Amino acid sequence: MNTSIALVVAGIVFGFVAFMHLVRLFLKIEIIISGKLIPMWVSVVGFILPLSLSIWMFIASGS
Repeated sequence: MNTSIALVVAGIVFGFVAFMHLVRLFLKIEIIISGKLIPMWVSVVGFILPLSLSIWMFIASGS
């Protein structure tokens, strides 16, 4: 399998995860897991880390 294709796919997946966290931040969507409210700062981290990984994957793929 071509590694650049795999890196682009990984970049797209990480980008989608980052986008969904950004949507949660803008729409102020509350998430409750096992009765506990997940704080918004989790989505800040959940936006920054996957976005960084997405950018890294695209740079590594040469696209």
